[in-house]
Amino acid sequence: MGNVTPINAARPKVLEFFAGIGLARIGLEAAGFRIAWANDYEPDKKAMYDAHFGHTEDHSFHLGDIGQVKVAELPRDASLAWASSPCTDLSLAGGRAGLAGAQSGTFWHFIRLLEELGDDDRPGVVVLENVTGLATSHGGDDLAAAIRAFNKLGYSVDVLALDARRFIPQSRPRLFLVGAQNPPKDVADPNSELRPDWLQWVYGDASLRTHRAPLPAPPLPLTSGLGELVEQMPVDDERWWDRDRTEAFVSSLSPMQRERIAELRRTPGVKYRTAYRRTRNGVAVWEVRPDDISGCLRTARGGSSKQAVVKLGSKRLQVRWMTPREYARLMGAGDYDLSGARNNQALFGFGDAVAVPAVEWLGEHYLAPLVRGEFGVGASTVRNVV
Repeated sequence: MGNVTPINAARPKVLEFFAGIGLARIGLEAAGFRIAWANDYEPDKKAMYDAHFGHTEDHSFHLGDIGQVKVAELPRDASLAWASSPCTDLSLAGGRAGLAGAQSGTFWHFIRLLEELGDDDRPGVVVLENVTGLATSHGGDDLAAAIRAFNKLGYSVDVLALDARRFIPQSRPRLFLVGAQNPPKDVADPNSELRPDWLQWVYGDASLRTHRAPLPAPPLPLTSGLGELVEQMPVDDERWWDRDRTEAFVSSLSPMQRERIAELRRTPGVKYRTAYRRTRNGVAVWEVRPDDISGCLRTARGGSSKQAVVKLGSKRLQVRWMTPREYARLMGAGDYDLSGARNNQALFGFGDAVAVPAVEWLGEHYLAPLVRGEFGVGASTVRNVV
């Protein structure tokens, strides 16, 4: 029935697919797991991964396309397989090609490897993390297809929506599919914060094998905290934009946006806001968030993806690009080793990752108890659903 680690076993092993720079690893290790194997196809991400974690005999990393990974490479005693598969084809920015897209379609290689592991060696628990767009991609067909793929491998699936804003001052909603070969007894939880109305169709579809684990309520979404994570810089630091660039920034704002920052500029004390570029009617304009929260960090390929930091108050306004250290802090990895990373390399690595505290919360309250059998097992366990 899959690998269910005994309660007294230390640090269950994890296979980390699409590892990126290893933020899922940080969160899972904080929850008591150990990453035994990882893969990613980008050398720059692996370089950051290696610089932060170092090399150990009990861990291996496959650099390259997941389509080239052979099942013989994978450890056979893993309890959990984690996959943060590419979201490019599921996001609005990616054109919504869905799971058939070149990037997001790599999910099927993850499924292939799980299948090739066989019933005896397949991890008892799997997680797929992706953007919330997976729930609506192709009218929900992509999410249903992903669930059915897990069902065919013997997993019942729970689907959770969790925003990193519950832990850190960044708006970063994500979807987590948790597959269990030995699922917990289903609980009646029709309108929880983790399973909102727009996900309820999943549990009502009789063709899908699903469950809902008994989980605590996550922390309430933060309403502030950005200012506490901003790097403090002198007013004459060269990273602040010069007068012409700052005036161009202000002139691109809508009247409502300009009034917003004018009001903040007049108030005493220092406040920080984030700004990002949008295309409105074919024109690139800046927009400033109204709250003390960062917008969703994105990969820094193309200037429109990068966020700026706006410092306001005491009649002063200054603007600059967000720094790699600020990206790290806003992903819950403030002590990440950035000593050898180039600026854009770091921004891309963090912008393409999963927030550490969201993974840690999921690991502590769901995955670890599930792996250890602490939820108990539901009565309707089915293997190899077709």
